[in-house]
Amino acid sequence: MIPEIVRRKAVLAGAHDWLAGLPRLVAELERDWGLCAGKVYDGATEALVVAARLGDGTDAVLKLLVPRAGEHARHEAAVLRLAGGDGCARLLRADEGRGALLLERLGPALSDLAVPLAQRLEILTDAAVRVWRPAPGSGLPTGRWKAGWLADFIAATWERTGRPCPERTVEHALACCERRAAAHDDERAVLVHGDVQQWNALRAPGGRFKLVDPDGLSADAEYDLGILMREDPEELLAAADPRARSRWLAARTGRDERAIWEWGNAERVSTGLLLAELGVEPVGSQMLAAANRIAADFA
Repeated sequence: MIPEIVRRKAVLAGAHDWLAGLPRLVAELERDWGLCAGKVYDGATEALVVAARLGDGTDAVLKLLVPRAGEHARHEAAVLRLAGGDGCARLLRADEGRGALLLERLGPALSDLAVPLAQRLEILTDAAVRVWRPAPGSGLPTGRWKAGWLADFIAATWERTGRPCPERTVEHALACCERRAAAHDDERAVLVHGDVQQWNALRAPGGRFKLVDPDGLSADAEYDLGILMREDPEELLAAADPRARSRWLAARTGRDERAIWEWGNAERVSTGLLLAELGVEPVGSQMLAAANRIAADFA
């Protein structure tokens, strides 16, 4: 059974043949990699994720990415190889042409454990810091590229979805994108996960958490912390000072608060528009509401 949000994303990407051919692809990988596929995980959003068991009895996870524009499988595999199991799930095998990754099996997601926000932020920042490292020659997209992509996506999606938030909100996000693009420095860039949030953090043996589903960038580390500014929009709306979160993240990691804040603003509008378009509610509307408040109070 394919999770509905995965099906929707595949349809939006025009990946109808991929959807129809999934049973055959799983059977081919069972044969080629000597594994037995089991249950489908229903929390995935951009891939079919299936429990697997290897011939020697090792538990693993088979991930089949929705085909779409870009080199997502190659980028994800590159991050996992470079991290080497430190901060991210260990990569066991990959077939980038078929969009297939075989990963170590981890425990429950942080999102399933009802951990308070303050503790979640500690866990997620600690995992992200373990990933950050120099990665020259990785071939991953840069922070400059990401800022430009976000700007283009925000402008196009805002128009396509009937302008669901004020123009001031979009203008503020685009200004943040412009500043982050200008600030990119190849010498300072590190390997970043690209989507550090509680649904992508799974408990590993020993109690520590590892990240899964990396987007992969060569960027300033503050980008990952900007994702943490994007998440939990209701708490951000309720806060007397939403910027207190970015100051805390900066203090915990020794990174630049303004960069964290600006990446968060861009990501909040981008993701809010995407979720609204996909019908993922109420979080899409909550993100846009938080973005509207911040544009009004902090632009």
